[in-house]
Amino acid sequence: MSLLIKIENEGLGTPEISKALPERLIEGDPTYRSWPLDEARDGQVHTGIWEATPGTYRAIKGELFEFCHILDGVVELTEEGGETRTFRKGDSFLMKPGFKGVWKTIETVRKIYVTVG
Repeated sequence: MSLLIKIENEGLGTPEISKALPERLIEGDPTYRSWPLDEARDGQVHTGIWEATPGTYRAIKGELFEFCHILDGVVELTEEGGETRTFRKGDSFLMKPGFKGVWKTIETVRKIYVTVG
């Protein structure tokens, strides 16, 4: 097994499909598709590609640290008590443990994620 992994955005195979938890859904009916690509450190680190259709939900990270790199689409994130920030193709950002806010998908978004938890 190689310790160097290229992250591909095509030919990903069958995704895991999910929906927003009802208690977190704010607007719309977003569908989430995930392609887990790697797991490390006894399941503490996950890497993959995630996609969401338009809609708005409450994002709560708890103890999870997440790095995101937007491959396509547009999202707005509003941290509790903070300003709304817009992220689009090519942008990267971190959501640190304890993050609470609103995630609004404006245009279907696809991102690379790395979570540590």
